[in-house]
Amino acid sequence: MARFHTLYTAIVLEGPIERGLHPTPLPRIRGPLPIIHSRLFGRIGETQIGPIRLGYDGLLSVFCGFIAIEIIGLNMWASVGWNPLRFIKLLPFLALDPPPARYGLQIFPPLHEGGWWLMAGFFLTAAIFAWWFRLYRLARADELGTHIPWCFASAIWLYLVLGFIRPILMGSWSEAVPFGIVPHLNWTATFSVRYGNLFYNPFHMLSITFLYGSAVLFGMHGGTILAVTKFGGDRETHEIAHRGTAAERASLFWRWTMGFNASYESIHRWAWWFATLTTLTGGIGILITGTVVDDWYLWGVKHGFAPQYPSIYRDLPPEPKEAIDVKKPFIVVPR
Repeated sequence: MARFHTLYTAIVLEGPIERGLHPTPLPRIRGPLPIIHSRLFGRIGETQIGPIRLGYDGLLSVFCGFIAIEIIGLNMWASVGWNPLRFIKLLPFLALDPPPARYGLQIFPPLHEGGWWLMAGFFLTAAIFAWWFRLYRLARADELGTHIPWCFASAIWLYLVLGFIRPILMGSWSEAVPFGIVPHLNWTATFSVRYGNLFYNPFHMLSITFLYGSAVLFGMHGGTILAVTKFGGDRETHEIAHRGTAAERASLFWRWTMGFNASYESIHRWAWWFATLTTLTGGIGILITGTVVDDWYLWGVKHGFAPQYPSIYRDLPPEPKEAIDVKKPFIVVPR
């Protein structure tokens, strides 16, 4: 089968139920045994479905997440008069907005003026932190490294900056992001315009670099391993320590292509750091916008990497000397 493995075919293995490590260092961490194999899942991963173990932290995460989604969804549904067809049609455009600026950082604003947003944000944040703890605990139970939860923590950092840390520093919950798809995008566009084009933010530049770099690295790595699978390239751990024909061919290809090649181990470190730094630098860029820098375009002009455009009002005629002073009240003289 491996001899005829191509871009359009996949090797799907199905065998006895995999029960995990035995003996396991923490036997109680194991959940119920899986009861199903799925060939559909085998096309994208392993055919075996399960076991899944939520634990107390996983149950807490699901419970808090359900409450947050219910608050957001019901508020959006109420905004269209509880009409199910309008709710489905307008769902991408519906929003649950944070409190207006006049409430500042008030913890208990009226429910229909941001109180629901604060409540949903609390439960959603609790769900995310409970899920992070679950990832960390299960990684330690399987004696894995904790790379996955710490990469997830980088995404949590960006989430907290957008909805919690920066609004507190700015002194108002109104600075936070609304819940909703299109409203979130509109907030992003308005945020960029308000602070002089976020593209001149150096940390935004780094974030986009790592974002696109992640796509390139994962594409290069995935394509390389698939290309040398027929030589055993999918056995990456073996090829790290014992260079076989797959690693030699893959390394030679990239040395021929660009003069340098990652190793079977280092490419995963590159990909992990690129993915982690995407949200880490993005969070820093958002955090210092408005708190440290008020206009990124003027900041870029000051530091010599943004173009300084000529004023379009330079050639306008001067104002008349006897211009009306709008600050002085008009006196109406009766006839």
